[in-house]
Amino acid sequence: MIQRIVLELGPWSWWVLGLVLLAAEILMPGVFLIWIGIAAIIVGCLSLLFWSDPFWVWQVQILVFAVLAVAAAIVGRRIMARSGKSDEPLLNKRGASLVGRTATLSEPISEGRGRIRIDDTTWVVNGPDLPIGTQVRVVESTGRELRVEAA
Repeated sequence: MIQRIVLELGPWSWWVLGLVLLAAEILMPGVFLIWIGIAAIIVGCLSLLFWSDPFWVWQVQILVFAVLAVAAAIVGRRIMARSGKSDEPLLNKRGASLVGRTATLSEPISEGRGRIRIDDTTWVVNGPDLPIGTQVRVVESTGRELRVEAA
């Protein structure tokens, strides 16, 4: 069945597959199907060149497609890793975005733990023992807690 489809459609079968994969990338974005779709379109172009050659059987075409799909995915991953720099690197790292800010202790730091209020959130803080109302500066974020020092 696969052989019949490939023989009847020729290079078009790869171009159609490539376009279907590119359309699927638009419908379900994940920046993965685009590279496989590009590999299918490249195999379609190679099929156009080698269609009359006896070595270009459907098994070779699928093998070339598999190799190109893996290679395209690896190259695409490297391209996306290089261009993945954000203009707001701390956007989803709220605690890290608070480093350097100052606030007033809403609860004293006793035995190394206390609380501050920044904007609309109360944060658990670690630092030297300080009384309530002391101005502190956030020096580090450890996820859910902030490390502070006297401002």
